[in-house]
Amino acid sequence: QVQLVESGGGLVQAGGSLRLSCVASGFSFTNYNMGWFRQAPGKEREFVAAIAGSGRSSYYADSVTGRFTISRDNAKNTVYLELNSLTPEDTAVYYCAAHFGRRLPSRVSEYDYWGQGTQVTVSS
Repeated sequence: QVQLVESGGGLVQAGGSLRLSCVASGFSFTNYNMGWFRQAPGKEREFVAAIAGSGRSSYYADSVTGRFTISRDNAKNTVYLELNSLTPEDTAVYYCAAHFGRRLPSRVSEYDYWGQGTQVTVSS
């Protein structure tokens, strides 16, 4: 069975950093582009970042460019998201997702598999 398990969320002060991890199983990890999304209460799920199966290309939402870094370790079936210079606007549940294809999509509907999410809370 397909499984994506996020970890690394928590409470952090504004200006701080976190590293999120997502461990995948049940599918051919290297054949999938991976993405990170986030969702705050009462808001739509929002694209954060995506990375190609090879790890050689990536794409970021404007709101996080220069602050967040997506990476992956295919030997460990794991995708990471480094969150730096955090602000309260970054508070959300963060989800990882998998997309089978050559693109790095930013739409929720284009992803095939989803994790359960991990909570990131940034205090002011």
